[in-house]
Amino acid sequence: MSLAVERIFVPAGGRPARPEQPEQKLNISVVFTSVEPTLLALKEAATLASSLTARLTLLVPQVVPYPVPLESPSVPKEFNEHRFRVIASRCRVETAVQIYLCRDKLQTLTSVLRPRSIVVLGGRKRWWWPTNEQLLAKQLQRAGHEVIFKEME
Repeated sequence: MSLAVERIFVPAGGRPARPEQPEQKLNISVVFTSVEPTLLALKEAATLASSLTARLTLLVPQVVPYPVPLESPSVPKEFNEHRFRVIASRCRVETAVQIYLCRDKLQTLTSVLRPRSIVVLGGRKRWWWPTNEQLLAKQLQRAGHEVIFKEME
């Protein structure tokens, strides 16, 4: 796993927040699953963050298949940086974007999240057979994190 980029995006029309100690401010992590569900999860997390005066971190685990070297993913880093800059700009609160090039999404997330982190992720919900997003939410809960699953309609 390697950290490709970390950027903090200030919402349009907003002013940058005063610098604070990272330990003093609550952090809410949003896990990228796909564009639509992540936008829904970001909206939910932004509402929660503004009421708790927390900051948001968009975690993007980009899985690189084994035949390809980890340092050269199939999707260029610059493209992803731009794409997630646009997604983060839709938030009403300060949002940091962290893109991780990895082999295993769950292993990467559990290694970068602090214990008992608040995690928001979005996806479709099925009753008869769980989706990948539902499975990921359940696995993060088992790892000890507080997970909010924002269901798409």
